[in-house]
Amino acid sequence: MKNITVIGSGTMGNGIAHVFAQHGYSVSLVDIAEEALKRALKTIAGNMDRQVAKSIITEDDKVNALNRIQTYTILADGVKDADLVIEAASENLNVKLNIFKELDALCKPNCILASNTSSISITKIASVTKRGDKVIGMHFMNPVPMMKLVEVICGYMTSDEVTNAIKALSIKIGKIPTEVNDYPGFISNRILIPMINEAIYSLYEGVAGVDEIDTVMRLGMAHPMGPLQLADFIGLDVVLSILNVLHDGFKNPKYAPCPLLVNMVTSNNLGKKTGSGFYKYTDGSKELRVADYFKKKSSAPIFASAMSL
Repeated sequence: MKNITVIGSGTMGNGIAHVFAQHGYSVSLVDIAEEALKRALKTIAGNMDRQVAKSIITEDDKVNALNRIQTYTILADGVKDADLVIEAASENLNVKLNIFKELDALCKPNCILASNTSSISITKIASVTKRGDKVIGMHFMNPVPMMKLVEVICGYMTSDEVTNAIKALSIKIGKIPTEVNDYPGFISNRILIPMINEAIYSLYEGVAGVDEIDTVMRLGMAHPMGPLQLADFIGLDVVLSILNVLHDGFKNPKYAPCPLLVNMVTSNNLGKKTGSGFYKYTDGSKELRVADYFKKKSSAPIFASAMSL
């Protein structure tokens, strides 16, 4: 596989494009919006500048990698030579199904189709194609250039040949592939997202405040950031979407989203990307502070604030 196409130029898409280009692959980055592609290239260049500053890559490495990335707003143009397409669009089943229908019609017969989905069934995605054996999950972790794991998800029809090829490719780009089977949330989010949901429930019920919950998990469990701050970085809408997939898939009430999370998403307090979630984020800086409605520690004000969102 030499030619890689990435669908979607957001946080995950540009990170995936960055890593493949850095490791010598020709990358086609596809998005419906030209402005989004320009932002993605700027982000990739900025991230590579930091790698140069840390002597991870050289300036020549950066220039060569950026030259390997071509951008497209027309899907057919971006996938015509692809050996592997990695879809990194929004975590929405219908969006993904529509993309994979198109990819199946446009791509070469031997092209492998992968999804970076964090929870949606690979078997379901593959069902809209005529190449179920060549559809697989490649779930990268954020930030992609730094995180080593690729969760490789095998759908019901995914062939051993394709699975082995994707695992070998993951190693070539400096990642550690871990194979899992196709059930809601896979492994990473089946464990992580309910933990985050439980942290939100603990806040909702007034057990402790935002700082206290995150401090316990950082200092007591050696997590690099607390679950509420992590939820803000993931995006509360994404957390809610994954919980809904788990709840719908297993029909188990333990996966029911906390009402506070639902209200925060409804009110567009989605975390870092909107400037406010469990914390508030200052534009142009790394400063964060507990959002105003979560500052009081007593259970009644916290519960009242949750209900008023």
